[in-house]
Amino acid sequence: LIAVKTSDKDTVSAAAEKDGDSPKEEPWEKALKTTVVDMDVGEFRGHKISVWDLLHSKYIPEENRKELLELYQAGELTLEQVKMVVSTIVTKAEAARAEPSANASSPRAETTVTEAEDTHLQED
Repeated sequence: LIAVKTSDKDTVSAAAEKDGDSPKEEPWEKALKTTVVDMDVGEFRGHKISVWDLLHSKYIPEENRKELLELYQAGELTLEQVKMVVSTIVTKAEAARAEPSANASSPRAETTVTEAEDTHLQED
């Protein structure tokens, strides 16, 4: 029994090591990992980050990531297009996140103007 357990462990660890030594990285995946974008927003400000890392950042919803990867793998999107889409999503997401704190009074001001107009119309 002990010999069998040991050989099972050896087989498992040997297989794991073999996979670890030579990971099969798809060419499209390698392209995404080696293509870098110079982002100027949020946590990425001033850093070059790979398209792969941007795709897997908190800014890209999982369904968008899957769709982009499928389109890219199918050849419907070029690497440059994926790079542009991902950069745009991250930039817009960061802008939207920063906006509410910067314009905290703006929505309330619009509401007040609308209410004032409604009141004025009712008086006439």
